[in-house]
Amino acid sequence: MMMITKEEILNLIQIARNSLVYSYCPYSHFPVACALLCHDDTIYTGCNVENAAYFGSICAERTAIVKAVSSGHRKFRAIAITSNLMNDICAPCGNCRQFMVEFGKDLIVILANHNNDEYKQYTINDLLPHSFGPENLTDYYKLIAKSSSS
Repeated sequence: MMMITKEEILNLIQIARNSLVYSYCPYSHFPVACALLCHDDTIYTGCNVENAAYFGSICAERTAIVKAVSSGHRKFRAIAITSNLMNDICAPCGNCRQFMVEFGKDLIVILANHNNDEYKQYTINDLLPHSFGPENLTDYYKLIAKSSSS
């Protein structure tokens, strides 16, 4: 499992909190923001961006990951997620969990309280056990390659 220091965690949480102001949530009025720490220590932020057609909305976690991937990053160490909930944490939705597992089951997920320095730390594998990921397609592609070479 990857390691992250308490200092790095608190820094990511603060960066995520600072990004809440960029959230576009005119329908839910529920801002969510995150800070994604890449393997090389580059940090990308994300916020939720809602859409009147609801399903066209994108969560903070996917926003940050798309920004990072479109800038050439594929390996991530941690992601800190926060919202405006004062006494609770905000966990990633199922779509975001699936999106995160694509980049490794050992990604550290930090769920932060908005009000203080309380947080919970998991791996994405903790939050999405028995997930479907790239490794599940390996046997499938081997089977296709074998049948096409016959």
